[in-house]
Amino acid sequence: MAHAQEHTSHTKLIWKVFGILSLITIVEVILGIIKPDSLHLTHILGTSILNIIFLLLTLLKAYYITWFFMHMADEKKNLRRAVVWTAFFLIAYLSTLLLLEGSYIHDVLGPLTKWNY
Repeated sequence: MAHAQEHTSHTKLIWKVFGILSLITIVEVILGIIKPDSLHLTHILGTSILNIIFLLLTLLKAYYITWFFMHMADEKKNLRRAVVWTAFFLIAYLSTLLLLEGSYIHDVLGPLTKWNY
């Protein structure tokens, strides 16, 4: 006897994830357009708070995309951790290096170069 495989509809979940990703993107776009001085001109860890917010929101979007659209929710716990944690920490580490080094270059070359803002 062949058992029919049960197919569950993930339409509601897809719309929920779409809504979350859209909301995060809308927040990013609004922050990019408004660019509040309190977030843009305040520096922490060699970069502005606005850059840190963008980095965190991008990591959150990458997590949702990986978790739901790459079907990590259905995988075994150790595989999920290996994929998600590795990607999360690698992206965070590389982004931090880029932001810190970019800030350093700006500080060193700032007096020597006319920056057009």
